Amino acid sequence: MSEYAHPGMIVSTQWLADHLDDPGLRVIESDEDITLYHSGHIPGAVMVDWQSELQDPVVRDYVNKENFEKLMRAKGIGRNDTLVFYGDNSNWWACYALWAFKMFGHENMKILNGGRRKWIDEGRPTSTDEPAYPATDYEATGPDYTWRAFADEVREYVEADGQLVDVRSPGEYTGELLHMPKYPQEGALRAGHIPGGRSCPWSRACNEDGTFKSAEELKALYEGELGFDGKQEVIAYCRIGERSSHTWFVLSYLLGYGNVRNYDGSWTEWGNRVGAPIVKGDQIR
Repeated sequence: MSEYAHPGMIVSTQWLADHLDDPGLRVIESDEDITLYHSGHIPGAVMVDWQSELQDPVVRDYVNKENFEKLMRAKGIGRNDTLVFYGDNSNWWACYALWAFKMFGHENMKILNGGRRKWIDEGRPTSTDEPAYPATDYEATGPDYTWRAFADEVREYVEADGQLVDVRSPGEYTGELLHMPKYPQEGALRAGHIPGGRSCPWSRACNEDGTFKSAEELKALYEGELGFDGKQEVIAYCRIGERSSHTWFVLSYLLGYGNVRNYDGSWTEWGNRVGAPIVKGDQIR
């Protein structure tokens, strides 16, 4: 994994197996299907529920700094702990959780390459015991929105012919589908994509086993096919920000792009936003 721009941001299943008992290391499982953790998880891992724990229960936003600190303290996570995130669906929500943690200033974080599926497919141990760690005095910073794009900023970026990558399925991009199959609750009134958005489904960055493709393959995809060069800012979006956080991670840490933001409002906001321009079909604009 030394081929990546920031190889320290991902670890192999073998590395994690060898370091599970290291002091100062916490493993965090974040899944789309929150029942998976209770059916068996990496020993010692704690669960972070993206919806009930990272999202504000009333406002469409993340928890504030105070509530994030409360969450970390309750989970037994220290400010200087090394956090290894993993989950289902090739680490969709693991990348989403890491992205959210980054907004609150946690620095030592990694993604388990291949996520939950690879760990289990290799026959590695799992546990149904839910660990109880001593509470900490965690103090967060921020939130720092350097890596987050808001709708008005996306609108300005569109008007400036900025680089956007739409990581949804081809059907969602062209407007054939109002929402991803099996997710009708996350649709929008209008279908299509944001003007200027280039289609590149998030899953193209992954191998069949859920691991990330090589740096050479990723460069061929994002630079060869999409024409990105890593110098200009890129905004990634999907439908609610989970798939695009995966692409944000790939561009930021595996390819080393210095200015990538995730539009977490994504199509559920843009497709319902009054006056927001959309494009249907395969054309970029």
